[in-house]
Amino acid sequence: MTDVRPREPGTGEVIPQVDLDLHGIVGIRVLDAQERDVRTIVRQIGPLVAPLSGEPDIVVRFVDELPEPGRMTYAGWLDCAATDEDFYLLRGREGVAARTILPVSDVGSRCEIVSERRTGPVPHLLAVINMTALAKGVLPLHASAFTYQGTGVLATGWAKGGKTETLLAFASRGATYVGDEWVYLTPDGMMHGVPEPIRLWHWHVAQLPALRSELSRATRARLAALPSAAASAAALGRRLPGLPASVLRRAAPVVSRQAYVQVPPARLFGEEAIALHGRLDRVVLVASHDGDQVSIEPLDGSRVAAHMRASLEEERSPFLQMYRQFRYLFPDRRSPVVEEASAIELRLLDEYLGQRPAHLLRHPYPVRLDDLVEPIESILPSAR
Repeated sequence: MTDVRPREPGTGEVIPQVDLDLHGIVGIRVLDAQERDVRTIVRQIGPLVAPLSGEPDIVVRFVDELPEPGRMTYAGWLDCAATDEDFYLLRGREGVAARTILPVSDVGSRCEIVSERRTGPVPHLLAVINMTALAKGVLPLHASAFTYQGTGVLATGWAKGGKTETLLAFASRGATYVGDEWVYLTPDGMMHGVPEPIRLWHWHVAQLPALRSELSRATRARLAALPSAAASAAALGRRLPGLPASVLRRAAPVVSRQAYVQVPPARLFGEEAIALHGRLDRVVLVASHDGDQVSIEPLDGSRVAAHMRASLEEERSPFLQMYRQFRYLFPDRRSPVVEEASAIELRLLDEYLGQRPAHLLRHPYPVRLDDLVEPIESILPSAR
């Protein structure tokens, strides 16, 4: 690999080493980071800072600037490129010109990523972590999970399906938090999560009066104002002609997407209710529909597995686009785990979910959180 020894840092003290441990599943070691680099990593993958018991699976090394690589061949103009030896990603946060060396053929085994500080979030880091977990027989699933009245519940589905809403519905009812966004299923029938902040939209906050009262006046005003401002911009864009209308129509969804707040799970569940681990007892496939009612019905676990295979492939799409560019630049190199990911996921989905009691929960979107409680309670062993 190219010589990537760091130059003198621009600002901020360099921390030689920080370790992060994903429940013993994947170990990440961050080298030569500044405090802001560590904060960025933690925002990407969660507050998992802890010493590792062995060698790391993934090393992330930060540098102020990578040495000039010489002649490069592009795959996607100014998107990614390759020298004779290394594969470079050329863009960072918000399209900033910044380089990252990503050893794609090592993904799924031990690999070292080298990233310039101005990149911001390390490109595809979560996908690399999930591929590493998958190679070890651990299934990363886009889901929320909690334990309620002694039963571990996994809520999974497509984006906007209601995973986080299901979690929130039980936050004030004595449930313990396992995870949100990504939950890791292991062969022993357990679920493992990360205590990362939960993204709450304005309509979530409106249904959580205790939380709303704790927010600053400025935050409450922002959450209240942005949706109506977006709606006004969209309506005006439909009436005006030409370029002004086009600008307003494009701006409306951007404004609307700012109407959220990030809240640590301990603030919703209580510090003592953050478990991060739970037994997988019940599976709920959540889906929004065009009806007004919330309904729940039995569903074969193998059907949930089939649905989630497509969802996982969708989640992996940006990473696979990059992987195809890598294969174009290096047709003689490959990552076995990346190319076999769908087959591995299919096997693990069937193994971990196929025989579990499962149900399909349909609901309107947005949904009243309280309306989700009784249907889910009805399928738990305590209800019988």
